[in-house]
Amino acid sequence: MRDIMGLMKQVQSAQAKLQEMQAELETVEVEGQAGGGLVKLRLTAKGELKGISIDPSLLKPEEAEILEDLVVAAHSEARRKAEAVMAEKMKAATGGLPLPPGLKLF
Repeated sequence: MRDIMGLMKQVQSAQAKLQEMQAELETVEVEGQAGGGLVKLRLTAKGELKGISIDPSLLKPEEAEILEDLVVAAHSEARRKAEAVMAEKMKAATGGLPLPPGLKLF
């Protein structure tokens, strides 16, 4: 019976940590770059686009397709970083709690 009570306390503690983490992830920002820094995007760790920076040299009509590709590449990099931050925060929040692999709590 003590094991169940201990597990319940761990679950409650993890739940509180997850709520704190959710709020924190809205403020943590990551940056993705493409084209050697010509295109930069900022995302929250939850994936919300916060800003974009495009080097003026890319603002030529004949460069439109390249610019589009660079924006997509920068977003992909920023999204990967955001997912890594979320995974790290999740690991810290659920430390010691036996959760099945691949379980997503948010």
